[in-house]
Amino acid sequence: MKSTRSCGCKTTGKVLLMLACGLMLADAAVISPGVKAEIKGRINKRGADTLVVRDANDMDVVVLLTDNTTIKSNKKGLGVFRRGKNFDATSLLRGLMISVEGTGNSDGQLVANEIRFSEADLKDVMTVQSRVQPVEEEQKRMSGQLDETTKTANEANESADAAHKRLDSVNDRITGLDDFVIQDTVNVYFPVNKYTLSDSDKKALDGLAAKAQGMKGYMIEVGGFADATGDPDKNLELSQRRADAVVQYLAVAHNIPPRRMVTPIGYGDTRSRADAANQAQPLERRVDAKLLVSKGQMQ
Repeated sequence: MKSTRSCGCKTTGKVLLMLACGLMLADAAVISPGVKAEIKGRINKRGADTLVVRDANDMDVVVLLTDNTTIKSNKKGLGVFRRGKNFDATSLLRGLMISVEGTGNSDGQLVANEIRFSEADLKDVMTVQSRVQPVEEEQKRMSGQLDETTKTANEANESADAAHKRLDSVNDRITGLDDFVIQDTVNVYFPVNKYTLSDSDKKALDGLAAKAQGMKGYMIEVGGFADATGDPDKNLELSQRRADAVVQYLAVAHNIPPRRMVTPIGYGDTRSRADAANQAQPLERRVDAKLLVSKGQMQ
């Protein structure tokens, strides 16, 4: 691979990753400062302000998200009417196939100007996320019941695979938060068929936001849930609305950047028990908001 000095390409020209006038080091791509580039690949890892995107040649490039990064679905329609839908950075889940246009910085990262993806791919990734992650956590919790847990995991993965044929591996984790540890968890609860935050819920989230803003390299993971009563599809939609309500409150009331909030997934009643006692059901109608901090910031 030629260096920037010998490449002779113009920094104002848009080029593909392999021609980005950068360096290839240990299966990682370094984008030279000022060089405009476009990459296509799958999100392999999420950081506080970064993505690691792996292309078809198994090369990784670090993408830096900023307040100026626009995130949209692929354009639809014909001619001048072709346009995409705007999304928040919370939609950038691990496993999602994206294209990124940006410019290299002094750290060898690609500063993203625009990110695009297929809405169908996002739906598939969210489906896998909602089904695989609960199984993973259950496997850890039920270490003494391996046979039963393995059967549950296999069934969930088979179901997810059918809904997510475009992913290379359903068994791979989607969250990509292995380098983070939980610092605090806030649970907010909802009445039946409701997704509006109460004053006490907001107060609890206020405390979480205050703690987050005093940290470096933090992220907030949000998951919504419903009890096992009613229609499963409606419960899935309701749980998603609850998760979205928490994300919106943290973003609007506390200016938490959307890129710092990941996995706003509604899990429906997938973690609920149909035979749960009535007094237990309110505990299942909730949102879990987890404050995560990078291990590197703790050292």
